Amino acid sequence: MGPSQWWSGLRWGHTNPSNPDAGTALILSGGGARAAYQVGVLMAVANLLPRGAPNPFPVICGTSAGALNATALAVNAHHFRFAVRALERVWRNLTPSQVYRTDFRAFITSILRWALPAYLTASTPVRSALLDNRPLCKLLSVVFDFDRIQQSLDAGHLRALSITASSYGTGESVAFFQALEEVQEWQRARRRGQRSRIGLEHLLASSAIPILFPAQKVGGRYFGDGAVRQLAPISPALHLGAQRVLVVGVAEARPGGPDDRGAQYPSMAQVLGHVMNSVFVDTLEVDLERLQRINSTLEVMTPAQRSRAGIGLRPVEVLHIAPSASIDGLAAEYAHRLPRTLRALLRGPGGGGAGASALSYLLFDPEFCKALMDLGYKDAMARSDELREFLAPALEEVSRRVAACAPQNGPQSHWQNR
Repeated sequence: MGPSQWWSGLRWGHTNPSNPDAGTALILSGGGARAAYQVGVLMAVANLLPRGAPNPFPVICGTSAGALNATALAVNAHHFRFAVRALERVWRNLTPSQVYRTDFRAFITSILRWALPAYLTASTPVRSALLDNRPLCKLLSVVFDFDRIQQSLDAGHLRALSITASSYGTGESVAFFQALEEVQEWQRARRRGQRSRIGLEHLLASSAIPILFPAQKVGGRYFGDGAVRQLAPISPALHLGAQRVLVVGVAEARPGGPDDRGAQYPSMAQVLGHVMNSVFVDTLEVDLERLQRINSTLEVMTPAQRSRAGIGLRPVEVLHIAPSASIDGLAAEYAHRLPRTLRALLRGPGGGGAGASALSYLLFDPEFCKALMDLGYKDAMARSDELREFLAPALEEVSRRVAACAPQNGPQSHWQNR
């Protein structure tokens, strides 16, 4: 009997309230090429699980490039380590030409196709953007079998997958989710959860960085990058039943206080990087801070006091892993590996140095991605004790099922990433 057979028929039982792991969620934020960092963190998590273990995160939420990683985990939820290995292979071999067209002709055509009609007829053609992302569409079509998401749900290896996109029509942040039948849709101010069957269009919508990539139609309406106007990035996981969340960010923590940055007039690339950071980074950090404040308030109140006060909130355990080193600094080292068209565009506006932040979102280069994965793996392993404690319920459940179902062939070694 092989490992895949040992796990056949094993269900996480997300509908069972007594299951200690029913509320663990993984949140993967957006960030373009920076999302390679998330893969390194996932490689470390995989090393904490028994060989052949299924997905330890019943709820998986992804935004923008993080949505691609989230979907990969959901598609292969029956075997977490296999899912992570598949992601690693994709990111280690990813090139800009697999994400957007890099030839000069395509770049000029995109600009003229967007600018001229808007100037002459005041209308905008469909798929207007600076970059043509049809290569990404082709890549995702080959990599993902979206029918396997439902198979993961039916097999009990997943409770819900959420992919967030931003509606250009209503201005809402929409969390498209595919989940067990018991999960209900929700509506809040400027954000809602909508039950859907996740497909290629949802990933293209969630990762459509405004201006850079074209808007994507989903259900008759156009959507853009999910990080835009996502006021509460952690909210979808909580609505889907999470009681504790592992959040993998893509921005290094910066010390507070004054410094000497910003003394010179910002370049165009620096302004672009500033805007993109405000979209991909700031809302997540603010939401984490808000959740921690709520947790601190609830800790000093007894359940009876919360009930008398009419507070329907519950404490949510949070573990946040973020880069320990500057991704902007790494991007500056690999800036020369950008396609010539983008180098030409950003050379004048200041694409190096302070403008490296903008480059880091578009630098889909195998060497840069490998450096990010190495950083993510190192950062996660440095906090392995915290990860083990956070994942303890899942690890206990997986270990129990391995011991009960695996044949007695001696100990099995963990997957070695290095």
